[in-house]
Amino acid sequence: MSDVSPRARRLADRIKVVVAETLEFKVKDPRLGFITITDAHITNDLREAKVYYTVFGDQTQADETAAALESAKGMIRSEVGKATGVRHTPSIEFVADAVPAEAAKIDSLLEQARQSDEALAKRREGGQFAGDANPYDD
Repeated sequence: MSDVSPRARRLADRIKVVVAETLEFKVKDPRLGFITITDAHITNDLREAKVYYTVFGDQTQADETAAALESAKGMIRSEVGKATGVRHTPSIEFVADAVPAEAAKIDSLLEQARQSDEALAKRREGGQFAGDANPYDD
């Protein structure tokens, strides 16, 4: 978002808050899971906004939450329009945030590497050199 205007950044931050509050207090869809709004981006012309979210739970809950967000999109956009007061309320697209899943994958890989390092260190304990300890001594 480095090439986005300061006004667009402020509006994106405001949209993030309004969407989170709307989901918490006004959307009563039972399909809506435990959702967290992680970020929002808006184009410089303030016409299109992407709202990133994560869902705590399995893929079924994520799919149901996506369906609930899609069905509540119009009401959420109306709330964004009321709260921001911009001339043209931006269209809203909900995007599942992949960062938590990727972070979990990286954590898993780091744990595997740590375990491999520990196993290698245990195999080296009490080991001896194949030849002289220092082959360059005369």
